[in-house]
Amino acid sequence: MRWPWMMRFAAFLCIAALGPSVRAEGEWEINDASQQALDRGLEWLARNQGAQGNWESNDLGLVGMGALAFMAAGHGPGRGRYGQNVQKALDYVITNAKPSGLLNIANGQRDMYNHGLATFVLGQGHGMSTFPDRRFNDTLDRALRLISNTQCEDGGWDYQARRQQRGHDLSLAVMQAKALRSAVDSGLDVPPEVINLAIKSVREHYCPQDGRRDAPESVQQSQPGQFTYTKGGGGGTVAMAAAGVVCLQEFGQYDDWRIGKNMELITEQIKLLPKAPQRDGTMPFDAYTLYYVGQALYQVSGENWNECYPLLRDYLTHSQIVDAANPNRHGQWRDEGAKIHGKGGGGRVGGKPGELFGTAVGCFILAIPNRYLPILQEGRIESLKERFE
Repeated sequence: MRWPWMMRFAAFLCIAALGPSVRAEGEWEINDASQQALDRGLEWLARNQGAQGNWESNDLGLVGMGALAFMAAGHGPGRGRYGQNVQKALDYVITNAKPSGLLNIANGQRDMYNHGLATFVLGQGHGMSTFPDRRFNDTLDRALRLISNTQCEDGGWDYQARRQQRGHDLSLAVMQAKALRSAVDSGLDVPPEVINLAIKSVREHYCPQDGRRDAPESVQQSQPGQFTYTKGGGGGTVAMAAAGVVCLQEFGQYDDWRIGKNMELITEQIKLLPKAPQRDGTMPFDAYTLYYVGQALYQVSGENWNECYPLLRDYLTHSQIVDAANPNRHGQWRDEGAKIHGKGGGGRVGGKPGELFGTAVGCFILAIPNRYLPILQEGRIESLKERFE
């Protein structure tokens, strides 16, 4: 079910009427330096996009990230200074959708990773479009059905687009969580049984410090712990801590005690970041980790956001490459050998696509306080919590 067109038009008018200085709560969220860094980053993305709209990449997830960076700064499909850049990127994703609904034309081992990210971006684009065309709607509908149809029996997902007994890891679950919540934010229905099973699977990725995952919750709550890459407790990274938080928040589980445990770990690592980074394009975390850390902070909000977001913002502001004489570098963040999933090592991306990933994530983090994306406007949706319990 989609919003009636009048509701969508009213939402569009509200978004169009507000600028970043109105939507952000003050200079503690966006200041002149961070706005200038965001502008340089968007200019780099536009300058390096290319005629096909894909930044020399056939990875539909990464192409979607490029579109997301523009949309987070208020540029909707075909609208705003970078509206055509957004449209070209989304057109590339839609044109390359497979008849099954799968949004991946790269390695088959990346099916659901790329699919989840690209579907999330399409959902946000749908929510920012006044009159999305039929092709847009059909692609998104098929993509969401594929997520439901490929959910594994334990509630997770595999890297390949197939249903089997057990899902692979938490990095795949968070991709689908973002896509499903994006659908809800855009007025589309999501089967509650899919969400409920996914929530169960995400909680099974939590591991207490002593490793006793089968201990009563009262015992687990008495000690530190975090979300891990596998259900066996392996891969306890900052990325997975943030991914688990994002999953539960997206599914409306705002009061889950596991969120606080993981936010303690995340904020501790942020506070250890260097205060004066080199202006060499490095990022406070790898792009994958930063993408989820920023969203976890925003979604949980409160003291976590107030204390730690300015630290991420200032790091990115001061580390961005500023070299007006070299347009290939000016405005870029580097994530050389960028991780494309949460497990240490593994699949990586370099070259122009890697530069796209780093720069798009840097822009996205700096643009979050604008609250332009539908998923950033909704905040806590109590009806979600009631529906998926």
